[in-house]
Amino acid sequence: MPGTVLLLAASPMGKGCLVDAASVLPVLAAVPPGVLAGADTANVVELADPLEPQAVLTRLRAAAAAPGPLTVFVAGQLQLDRRQRLPHLALARTTPATVRYTAFPWHWFREELRLRPAGATTLLLDLHADPETWEWLRGNVLDCGPAVTVYGRVARPAGRGRRTVAAPSYMKAVATILRSGGRPGLDRLHQMATARIAGEGETGDLVLPAPGPADHATPPPADLGSPHVVPPPVVPPHVVPPHAVPPVPTGSAPVLALPVQSGPTPPPHARALPAQPAPEPSAPAPSPPALPVSALPDRAGLAEAGSVPALAGPGGVRPRTTGGATEATGGGDPHADISAAVRSGRHEEADALAARWEQAAVAAHGAGSEEAFHWAEVRADLAMFAGDAEGSCRIWMAVALARLDAGQPADAPAVEAAADRAHHQWGRIGSAARARELGPALARLRGRVPGRHEGALDHVQEQLRQLQTQG
Repeated sequence: MPGTVLLLAASPMGKGCLVDAASVLPVLAAVPPGVLAGADTANVVELADPLEPQAVLTRLRAAAAAPGPLTVFVAGQLQLDRRQRLPHLALARTTPATVRYTAFPWHWFREELRLRPAGATTLLLDLHADPETWEWLRGNVLDCGPAVTVYGRVARPAGRGRRTVAAPSYMKAVATILRSGGRPGLDRLHQMATARIAGEGETGDLVLPAPGPADHATPPPADLGSPHVVPPPVVPPHVVPPHAVPPVPTGSAPVLALPVQSGPTPPPHARALPAQPAPEPSAPAPSPPALPVSALPDRAGLAEAGSVPALAGPGGVRPRTTGGATEATGGGDPHADISAAVRSGRHEEADALAARWEQAAVAAHGAGSEEAFHWAEVRADLAMFAGDAEGSCRIWMAVALARLDAGQPADAPAVEAAADRAHHQWGRIGSAARARELGPALARLRGRVPGRHEGALDHVQEQLRQLQTQG
């Protein structure tokens, strides 16, 4: 099966530039596509100094939807936005004051790649950090998701007063090794590249032999000088106790009672996802038209291709389950069992299993816990896969409201993501009458959670006006 390669090099224009990221692209482009991908053949997409985060998102989303192995090469610099203190990949127009709007949020990598099969995705990173971001990295993990294998480095900031623009030397070393013929295993390739730049005096970086699908970290080679290793993603310690999972009949109703202001009231969980452009004015508007605020790629299509969701938990990391869960749920890892049920079209069975774990999470940790949010969000995804856009919309609205009621701010990524996804699913409801029924509740939610992009509330109100004219 052919692979897919995405080459992304980005850095700001002007004095804020820390690294000449695009200088590595000619070296990478000289490597045969199959060697870049570790496959017989590969499709290669190149992004050089993109201007807009939406352009990067579009390319990443398309690459993530492709079957076969995916390898993403990223060279650039990290910056924190001033409001939420979250890492972003700086793009050509990014300045310290505009990071939130002109840079690519790092968690979009995690969200767009989370549906891919474990072990099918590799990121190779050569990133540079400013002092503020470097300090953030000392206490935080650059999370790419539990199903993604990551190799690379984050270069420490240059000393005070140094204005030189650095080179993406790690990525150039990787490309040079690949051009020399053959393709060593990723562990070996990473060690060779890191050893090469260490030999040139580049030490003290954050080295990223990050955990792969098995959630393990590859230790750094002993001769690499002094780099320290970014710890593996932290999995929440709370575990839904197996004995707390009661048997629930297939097709049971949602367990969490979270008020949604209108209609039935299912439960919660979330992801931070970006926005898509509004539909063209000339586009037809059957039922509710597609919203300009994105949520997911066409996941029905992904399901047909065999890429059923990884069912990750809060922040892209799913709660652990214990061996005893097998006895309580009739299977091993419930996420794997649910994914298998979805692949085979047993949607009611998948929902029933998620409902049992949701109920157990509420009993063990409370309705406002991340464990409960996780399983509610899984159910929102399952409703979408079953073609129930209305049910998915209701659950995502409940998620957003429950997080707000729990004291989370309206601009928290998880809250914004839940509102965005509810909005997206509302736009996919086939019945104008059902969409009209949910529209006012969504408008009230959008009034509280406008999201990262302007116009979401206006879009709901405009579509509601159009729906009033439909039968």
